[in-house]
Amino acid sequence: MNQNDLEEIFHKHNFSDYKFINASDIIVAEWVRMRCMFGCGSYGKSGCCPPNVPEVGECREFFVSYKTAVIFHLTKQVEKPEDRISWSRETNRELLRVEREVFLNGNYKAFLLFMDECRLCSKCTGSRVECRNPMQARPSPESFSVDVFATVRKQGYRIDVLSDYKQCMNRYAFLMIE
Repeated sequence: MNQNDLEEIFHKHNFSDYKFINASDIIVAEWVRMRCMFGCGSYGKSGCCPPNVPEVGECREFFVSYKTAVIFHLTKQVEKPEDRISWSRETNRELLRVEREVFLNGNYKAFLLFMDECRLCSKCTGSRVECRNPMQARPSPESFSVDVFATVRKQGYRIDVLSDYKQCMNRYAFLMIE
């Protein structure tokens, strides 16, 4: 499947801001995992977040097994913090449709990293073993130790630490393709 065919799929699902990159340009860093452990309220509470995901070294090896990735840039401004959850859920579901279509078109290694926590269920079981959606649940880039800030800035995308939920978010999902 060539890049034009992939772009057709992305546009069909209303994703228009994306970049194809070399998978080797994805920056994996130990500090990201530490930030998950000491600074994220979802640590240990989500089946797709640490400690329910591979160790940093395994994540690094995962990315090495790919040549190509696509970064999807997604923006949203919300009125209330809880509005982010429903937007994330719907966006992640649509990204899953893209992953599936890319897979069914011959990219057998297609694997998506959500733009946020999984959020497919309103209440996560907190365990991969007990997951209600094991075929659809996906990790976020951060849970796989991706330094999203450094990676997307290297590609010319904007990303900032936000001080207020009413500021426009710049979120990023990664689709690994082979």
